[in-house]
Amino acid sequence: MFNIERWQEIFETLRKNKLRTFLTGLSVASGIFILVILLGFSSGIENGVTSEFQQDATNEISVRTRRTTKGYKGLNPGRYIQLKDEDFATISATYDDNLEYRSASYSIWGGQVTHKNESGNYRVRGAMPDEQFIENASMINGRFINQSDINESKKVAVIGNKVSTDLFKGEDPIGKDIAIWGINLKVVGVYTDPGGEREESNVFMPLTTVQNAFNGGDNIRNMAFTVKMSESFDEAVELSKNLTLAIENDLKQKHIVAPDDTAAIRVDNTLEEAKKIYSLIDTIKAVFWFIGIGTIIAGVVGVGNIMIIIVKERTKEIGIRKALGAEPYSIIAMILQEAVFVTMFSGLFGLILGLALLELVGPQVDSPFIKFPQVDFQTAIVTVFILVLAGAMAGFIPAYRAAKIKPIIALRDE
Repeated sequence: MFNIERWQEIFETLRKNKLRTFLTGLSVASGIFILVILLGFSSGIENGVTSEFQQDATNEISVRTRRTTKGYKGLNPGRYIQLKDEDFATISATYDDNLEYRSASYSIWGGQVTHKNESGNYRVRGAMPDEQFIENASMINGRFINQSDINESKKVAVIGNKVSTDLFKGEDPIGKDIAIWGINLKVVGVYTDPGGEREESNVFMPLTTVQNAFNGGDNIRNMAFTVKMSESFDEAVELSKNLTLAIENDLKQKHIVAPDDTAAIRVDNTLEEAKKIYSLIDTIKAVFWFIGIGTIIAGVVGVGNIMIIIVKERTKEIGIRKALGAEPYSIIAMILQEAVFVTMFSGLFGLILGLALLELVGPQVDSPFIKFPQVDFQTAIVTVFILVLAGAMAGFIPAYRAAKIKPIIALRDE
């Protein structure tokens, strides 16, 4: 049990060995400091990757096409595979039970968009109502494209916040007209996107309007679907993987593409990629923990060594205590208290220093794959527990040896 006299005794013991104590404490503090910084940056990596995935739906399956690279069934390589409205309708109907959102799109890069005297080049995208959820876009004014717009090929547009800022200069764009290559459209909505300005530089129009206005016929550029999520993440990944393979096989059969031609029809799913990335993050965390624990162990060894020296220097005192009736457990408790005190004091210093540095520097770190490194409360508690355990381990062997000392031998010690 700690009391004032016991605190004074511990301080006096450590004062006599102040150089060794300082070096040992520095080793423990640096170990905890390194561990905290590493865990903070692993958290930053997780935040960054999560932010990147949040730009679009994390359970998305996307389909796009290019030219064939292999001949197949008498057809030469080099054919461009053109997706049609029919492809989208067939895929949507075939896998309807497993799909949540779906959209086909027809994009035009570098569309010149004007409003009065302002103009700029933006990506024009013919899309369907579910595109809003697939793109993870949030409406800040007005509405997104609806089914009525699609059915009637309405000349309406939904613009990104960047487009609104550039062309309308703070003016409310809802109900105002814009023109794309001479085609007049009424703005019905403004959206924002987690991807920032790049994703907010789009102008969405009803798919049918774009197809009619730009001679697209029934052609589409790509398709996107989201998979219904299961309670189990692994089950959702497996479902997404199976759907990806099934959709790819269906399209290859319809468009007569060689099964091993990986370029002509590309079907990707973000859920499987997310699992790979999060598995990598878990590995990085494990490596950081391993490195951090390694540095702590080096400090703990130092604490163990200094406690052995302290026990040797106090052999006669321990003998006197035992001669006066001190129980072995009280001797062990005495040494353990000193070991835990050195470890806790040094470790908490390193912990506080590491947390303070992350608090100061963390908000300034905002790269694409590292965002706001920090250590949460639960991790800090685990670190404190490690400190207590490390201190107990460091002091146990010296304490056990001290408890085994026979009083008569201890009193003879010079």
